[in-house]
Amino acid sequence: MNMIQNRMREFLVSEDGPTATEYAVMLALIIIVALAAITLLGQKVNTIFTNVESALPDAS
Repeated sequence: MNMIQNRMREFLVSEDGPTATEYAVMLALIIIVALAAITLLGQKVNTIFTNVESALPDAS
């Protein structure tokens, strides 16, 4: 029983938990920024391709 208490105390004192949480928060923010950038870039690229397609002559 004493061994379990010692391990719990070591876990609570160690800084591994907060560090992992900080990394998880940073990863979530990076993913959000990447998705926003991809969405905005995708819309602009779609507009460019639409403009190019309308400028090309018909194939028939």
